[in-house]
Amino acid sequence: MSIVVGFLPTPEGSAALAAARREAAVLSTSLVIVNVASTHHGLHHQEQEEANNAALQALEMELQASGTDYRLVHPEGDYDPAEEILAASQDPRVQLIVLGLRRRTPVGKMLLGSTAQRVLLQADCPVLAVKANS
Repeated sequence: MSIVVGFLPTPEGSAALAAARREAAVLSTSLVIVNVASTHHGLHHQEQEEANNAALQALEMELQASGTDYRLVHPEGDYDPAEEILAASQDPRVQLIVLGLRRRTPVGKMLLGSTAQRVLLQADCPVLAVKANS
């Protein structure tokens, strides 16, 4: 059995990872960590990519040191985070998906697509949505 968690090195991603680790410990199961960095190629894209990769390296070292059973899914290129999370959750052994939520304005909710919203609506297994501590 396993738990899929969407992770980026943000407060929301950290909250999701912490919740997923707690659930995995309670259920004695493994983690599938899905990391799909932003595909927006702006001025700071390379810096964001480097920060993401550094965070992933630190996370892997910490998970290995703690003996956590995990698998990292980190496709490189132009990928959709919701699609990658949903694809990872198609394994029949997946018990739960954990996502971090960010605060959005009502207009932002209306105009912009949301990874969390798509996963919540399309997932075949339970989804735990957590907020970062404010």
